[in-house]
Amino acid sequence: MTTKDKIRIVKGDISSTEVDAVVNAANNHLWMGAGVAGALKRRGGQKIEDEAVKKGPIPVGDAVETGAGALPARYVIHAAVMGQNLKTDEELIRKATRNTLKRAESLGVTSVAFPALGTGVGGFPLKQCAEVMLKEVIRHPGSFEVIFVLYSEESFNTFKAVYDSL
Repeated sequence: MTTKDKIRIVKGDISSTEVDAVVNAANNHLWMGAGVAGALKRRGGQKIEDEAVKKGPIPVGDAVETGAGALPARYVIHAAVMGQNLKTDEELIRKATRNTLKRAESLGVTSVAFPALGTGVGGFPLKQCAEVMLKEVIRHPGSFEVIFVLYSEESFNTFKAVYDSL
């Protein structure tokens, strides 16, 4: 599978995306509050957070999976992109993306949907996030499809522009 075949960028709601695994932009204690986590919890149910919290805390930059509750996915991969200070940086986004891809591979998925990690509550710049995440996905040897599901027009346009420039 070529890089071009492996990556798709779409505008939409990640909680309604039909894939094997959806990625939650998590804190390292795996509580699910606002943003992507809140959307996944609202649609998928409290049991996603209950299962996640039992697996935490985890190191920032790491990732763990849970069931997906009522989501149209089999798994939620919780990528701990920030600690309790709710701050992130380029290296943490890189590590969380890489560890999420490894987790997806170990689960044997054929498709995984990512949000823009760390750009909501974490406040990380969108363009820089797109550069880091897309480069990690391109480097990863996995053969599964990676779909970036961006909620806002700005996020979608930024990821598309960065992808087209790579």
